[in-house]
Amino acid sequence: MSEIANRVLKNSGYLYFSMGLSMFVSLYSTRLILNALGSSDFGIFCIIGGAIGMLGFLNAAMSTTTQRFINYAEGEGKPEKQKSIFTVSISIHFLLSLLMVGIFEIAYFFFFNGILNIPSERISSAKWIYQLMLLSTVLTIQTVPYNAVINAHENMRYLSIIGIFQTLMKLIIALIVVHVYTDKLILYGILTTFVSFVFMIVLRIYCHQNYPECQFSIRKYYNKKLMGEMTSFAGWGFINSSSSMFAQYGMGIILNSFFGTILSAAQGVANQISGQLMVFSRTMLMAINPIIGKKAGSNEIANMIRISLFSSKISFLITAFFAFPFIIETPYILQLWLKNIPEWSVCFFRFEIIRNMLDQLTVALTGAINAEGKIKHYSILQGCSYFLPLPISLLLFHLGFPPYWFYIVWILSWNGIGSLIILYYAHKNCKMEYLDFFQTVTTPIIITTVISLSIGYLFSFYMEESFIRLIIVGVVTILTFVITSWKLAFTTKEKEIIVPVCTSFIKRIMHKMNL
Repeated sequence: MSEIANRVLKNSGYLYFSMGLSMFVSLYSTRLILNALGSSDFGIFCIIGGAIGMLGFLNAAMSTTTQRFINYAEGEGKPEKQKSIFTVSISIHFLLSLLMVGIFEIAYFFFFNGILNIPSERISSAKWIYQLMLLSTVLTIQTVPYNAVINAHENMRYLSIIGIFQTLMKLIIALIVVHVYTDKLILYGILTTFVSFVFMIVLRIYCHQNYPECQFSIRKYYNKKLMGEMTSFAGWGFINSSSSMFAQYGMGIILNSFFGTILSAAQGVANQISGQLMVFSRTMLMAINPIIGKKAGSNEIANMIRISLFSSKISFLITAFFAFPFIIETPYILQLWLKNIPEWSVCFFRFEIIRNMLDQLTVALTGAINAEGKIKHYSILQGCSYFLPLPISLLLFHLGFPPYWFYIVWILSWNGIGSLIILYYAHKNCKMEYLDFFQTVTTPIIITTVISLSIGYLFSFYMEESFIRLIIVGVVTILTFVITSWKLAFTTKEKEIIVPVCTSFIKRIMHKMNL
C-alpha cells in the first residue's frame, strides 16, 4: 500500500503543479473572455459549447474503455494484447467521429430553428461557433486513445507538461481576443479549434515514438473478439456518459428557454470556477485509476475496494480544502474576480460546488465498478437517474419556481438516487461492504464538514465584508479543516501510510533544492 501511495503522490505532484497553474490562469482568462465578449456573447458560447460538449460523452465512454482494457491487460501481463486494444480503439474512434459529425450536422438545423434562445443579431456568429466547436471536439476525440495509453503508463509528468502548454495557449487566446476589433466570439472559436489541432498532433507523435503498443495495423493486430468486447463495454459506458451529458445539457436548455442567455452566463461562470476547484481531486483520480484497473486485472478485488474507498475520501477532502472558503466567501470572491457578475452566479456556484463535492463520495467506486467490467445494468439505472431531473425541472419552471430549483432537483436525483445505485453495484459486483463505506467515508466526512463550515461561517458572520475578512476566514477555515481531518477523518493505519510517504516526498524536494 505504501508503494502505491508513493506512486500516487509522485504522479499527483506532477499533475498538481500543472493543474494549479491551470486553475489560476484559467480563472484569469475567463475574466478576460467574459469582459471581452460580454454576458450575452459569453452565454452564447456556453450554450453552443454545451451543445457540442455533449460529444464529451464519447470521450468519457471511450477513454474509460481504452484505459480499462489496457490497464487490465497490463495487470494480466499481456503486452501483445495491448497492441490489439490500441488498434481497435483507433478504429472505433474514427468511425464514431464520422457518425457524430453526421448527427450534429443534422441537429444543427433544429438547434437554430426554435431550440436555442439567441438574440437575432448574433445568430450568424452562433452558427460559426457551432461548426468550430464541432470540429474542435472531433479533433479531441481522436486524442482519446493516446491519452488513455499515457494514463495507463502513469506518465503524469508528460501530461503535466502538455497541461502547462495548454494553459499558456488559453491565456494567449484570451489576450488576443481582448485586443482585437473583429467579431470576438468567432475569433475565440477559431483559436480554440487551432489549439485542439496542435495538441492532437503532439500527442500522436509522442505516443508512437515512446510506447510499443501504439502500433496501428488492421491486418496485424485487429481482433474481432476484442472488438466485440470493447464495443459492448463502450456501448454500456456510452449509455451512462451520454445520459449524463444529454441530461446536463437538457437542463441548460430548459434554463435558457425560461430565463434567457443571462442565466446561461451565470451557469457558465458557476461551471468555470467550480471546474477549477475540482481540478485537484480529478488530478488525484487520474493517478489512482490506472492502479485500480491493474488491481482488477490481477484479481486483487479486496485491495481494489480498499484503495477505492480511501481514494473517495481523499478526493472529497482535497475538494473541500479549496471549496469551503469559496463557499463561505462566494459573493466577495466573485466581486474580486469579475467586473460584471451575471445574476444568480453566486447561488449557482454554491449549488454547483456542493453537487460536485457530493460526487466525490463515490467517484472512485465508479472506477472500481468499471474496472471489474460488469456494467450493463449499472449503466442503464444510472442513465435513468440522470434524465430524471429534466421533466421535474420543466414542470417546476412552468409552475413559476425560481431558477435555483434546477440545482435542488439535480442534486436529489444525481447525488441521491445515483449514489445509491453506485453503492449497490459496488457491493454486488466488487464485494464492498456497506458498513465499510459509511465508516471509512461518510461518517468522518460529515463530522469534518460540519465543524469546519460552522467555525468559518461564525467568523464571517461577525466581520464586515472585506479583503481582510476573506483572508481571516480562509485561514481559519483551512486550519480547522486540516486539524479535524487529521484527527477524525483518517484511521491509524491510514496515518501510518500518509506520514512516511509525505516525509519521503518532502526529503526528495529538499534534496533537489540542495537544502
